[in-house]
Amino acid sequence: MKGKGAASHGNMGKVFIGVAWPYANNSLHLGHLAGSLLAPDIFARYNRMRGRQVLMVSGSDEHGTPIMVTARKENITPAEVAERYHKEHVANMEALGISFDLFFRTSHPDHAKVVHGFFTRLLEKGYIFKKSMTSQYCPKCEQFLPDRYVEGTCPYCKAAGARGDQCDACGRTLDPMDLEEPVCKHCGTTPVPRETEHFFLKLSAFEQPLLKWVEGNAHWRPSVRSFAESRLKEGLNDRPITRDLTWGVTIPLPGMDTKRIYVWFEAVIGYLSASQQWASRKGTPDAWKDFWLDPSVRHYYFLGKDNIPFHTIIWPAMLMGYGELNLPYDVPANEYLTVSKAKMSKSTGTLIPLPFMLSKVAPDALRYYLTVQMPENHDADFSYDDLVERSNKEFLNTLGNFFNRVLLFTFKNFGQVPPVCSQAKSCPPEVEAQLKDAETKIRVAFDNVTSSLEACRFKNALTDAMALAIFGNQLFQSTAPFKIVTKDKEQCGCVLNTCLRIAKALAVIMQPFVPHVMQKVWYMLGYDGNISEQRWEEALTALPTGQKLRKPELLVEKLELDSFVDKAEAKPTAPAQGSPFDRLNLRIGKIEKCESHPNAEKLQVLTVDLGTETRQIVTGLVGHYKNEELQGLVAVFVTNLKPAKLRGVQSNGMILAASDATVVSAIVPEPGALPGERVLAEGVAAWQKEPPVLSIDEFRTVPLKAFEADGKLFAGFMDGDKPRVLYTEKTNKKAMPSRKVDTGAGIH
Repeated sequence: MKGKGAASHGNMGKVFIGVAWPYANNSLHLGHLAGSLLAPDIFARYNRMRGRQVLMVSGSDEHGTPIMVTARKENITPAEVAERYHKEHVANMEALGISFDLFFRTSHPDHAKVVHGFFTRLLEKGYIFKKSMTSQYCPKCEQFLPDRYVEGTCPYCKAAGARGDQCDACGRTLDPMDLEEPVCKHCGTTPVPRETEHFFLKLSAFEQPLLKWVEGNAHWRPSVRSFAESRLKEGLNDRPITRDLTWGVTIPLPGMDTKRIYVWFEAVIGYLSASQQWASRKGTPDAWKDFWLDPSVRHYYFLGKDNIPFHTIIWPAMLMGYGELNLPYDVPANEYLTVSKAKMSKSTGTLIPLPFMLSKVAPDALRYYLTVQMPENHDADFSYDDLVERSNKEFLNTLGNFFNRVLLFTFKNFGQVPPVCSQAKSCPPEVEAQLKDAETKIRVAFDNVTSSLEACRFKNALTDAMALAIFGNQLFQSTAPFKIVTKDKEQCGCVLNTCLRIAKALAVIMQPFVPHVMQKVWYMLGYDGNISEQRWEEALTALPTGQKLRKPELLVEKLELDSFVDKAEAKPTAPAQGSPFDRLNLRIGKIEKCESHPNAEKLQVLTVDLGTETRQIVTGLVGHYKNEELQGLVAVFVTNLKPAKLRGVQSNGMILAASDATVVSAIVPEPGALPGERVLAEGVAAWQKEPPVLSIDEFRTVPLKAFEADGKLFAGFMDGDKPRVLYTEKTNKKAMPSRKVDTGAGIH
């Protein structure tokens, strides 16, 4: 009889896990996996092994405006876009082993029913009300613009390319009317304000209850808690929850045929609709209530930091208004996984698609590396060099090598789990001491991994588990069973018995992180069944003496950097992402005159000498530069953007500026640069023909950053590990922020 472990372990509680719903408008990318998909799967797998009932749900957000944008570009319907990417997302997550109890979708009619019920209840309780509002209307497209159809400058951090619903640079939720220099995403036209009637969520009613609730969640990550507290202390405004659209969940009231419930309101209700759908598909329609109505059940929400306001303020307010349903217990939001310090984003194209990575890297190698690099408390940068080095050095040489050495040697020389030494003939004292130490190391690793996983500290948990693998290698090497097997087989077997104990413990505590590889180890150790169905405490139990081992097989394959070289679809640099950097017409200009905008307090009108011509350029540096400070400034300008009218004044270009959380700084050349000079990037070929006219969207795909090189702060971008500094073509003057900004500050 082969060992089967103990799969029946009773109920020790329930855990609900909600995972942020990805838009079905493009492929998933590494940022999704590191930010919001991998951590909840690790947590769910661990909790299931602890004997807790787990419900983990998510789904495709199919009503977001990003899907409408993609559909319009491809000249197909939003439903066709959503169907394509929903299927791809499901396949990718199955390959990675992301163990959802249900991955649902917002286009399902049952989701709409739950949203309708939620909307109606809040309406009846007075938390939803109707009123007129001013919205952005595009006269050229002849339509009201959804939030994400409007882009402009963030009114808070001054970052360009902020969306009408949120600024990715500072994380603030926005209203399209707040944006400075707004443009229609479709045509680049400046929208005009028009009155329209919509339903609003009365967020202001929950300001104090939410603040008290957030302040009571001392176990939250500091970054999440401080973010929520600061937004609440600024005060909450009532927010519109419907839009002038025809794609999305309908409003359950007459006369609303041309309006829909907006995505930020209905998508979070997906956590509830997916739970009810899960229960229905199980044939137990009321089972969802065990997770939502029982106050002892802890609700965890895993997401990226751009989703913090929706899950710490808006969704909890909706739940408070609805009543009865559990509030979040924890919101362990991750920071961003970046590529060359730029946030991975579907909308900007700065991403490394999961389908590509899964064609090159085994799922568990990817899971291992992205757990090591998980951006739990700060942004983490991805590089292929680091992926290959850490995967080969740690996952292959440390973990894979330990399993391979122990299992192969034991299988070859014993074929089964050997016994420990008999009392009549014990191991030498120094070996016996090492074997006893191994028991201590197993217990310490088990306790540390358990403690870290309970607190959602996944990087720490993996480090603690790998410490046991490192010790296992050291033990195998120091006790040298390969030297004593012919001299004292009983002692050799005793040593290997302990090494197998370590292997079993590792298989159990590493299962949440790398489930595919650990399942193979479990099988080779002689066990049947699924390792994920074992008790967590099984890590502390010995293997049955005499249990037959199975022939070892290769567990981890070596990664080669060459497999990623020159792959345009994946190389994480600006040119490889199809960025228009090599088509930018950057020029040195001298500001001859700076005046206040006649129709906008936050804009300035510049007259700029570009050497061979003079141009009028509108900028939004009010509050950062006085008019007299800009007058006479020599700076870098983008001169091949589409002309645009900003609050009635024509603008024919843009000044480059770096911005961090507090400082906005114009990008200037070293002294001596000449007006009209081209500004190029080191290592990037200069354009030979006049660059084409670019839209603001095309310009935004260039991941320009401020970074340090040789102890100085420069402007440019990172091409893999190589800095590409901006410089002037004739005078060879480098470009840099005129004021001190944080390293990594975006340039817009």
